[in-house]
Amino acid sequence: MNTMMLAALTTLVISTGLFHDAKAEHPKNTEHQAQESHAANDLVAVATGAGQSSTLITAITAAGLLDELHGKGPYTIFAPTDEAFAKLPAGTLENLLEPANKAMLAGLLANHVVPGIIETAEMKTMKAVNISGQDLVIQIVDGVVTVNNARVVQADLIASNGVIHAIDAVIAPSPPAHDAASEKPKDHPAH
Repeated sequence: MNTMMLAALTTLVISTGLFHDAKAEHPKNTEHQAQESHAANDLVAVATGAGQSSTLITAITAAGLLDELHGKGPYTIFAPTDEAFAKLPAGTLENLLEPANKAMLAGLLANHVVPGIIETAEMKTMKAVNISGQDLVIQIVDGVVTVNNARVVQADLIASNGVIHAIDAVIAPSPPAHDAASEKPKDHPAH
């Protein structure tokens, strides 16, 4: 089934004119050269080949983000598995995949993408800012890596334009930051 899905995605990409030959190798740093073509091992291809990301690929396509993830990057994607998407409340994914909710879906997916490359060898308990400008909390406890409490179940899937870490939950957007000072009346002096 994974081969059929990869073939279908490749056919879709070729038929829409998005597929081009790419450079053979890319440096493994965050200063990738701009490329106008799509690599056979870019983030979309690697996610497709991982075998547990068909729902993610469907969501990326519905959100209109294929071109971005075929782009030069580099990006680190904390990619929810198919099982992670299945944990969402009934009807949530179907609702997000509706064309009218394209922007909301893109926003949800943006929670999972960090500019630059973060491989597990570089991870520690830390924060990383996703492309939405929100902090993701990365923790390592007893060798288990979590991102906003989602467990990394497959790490370091290297692509020509980034790296993918499969996670076991969908990362919800963070609520707006709460400023404690905003609770004080305007005429109340600061302490």
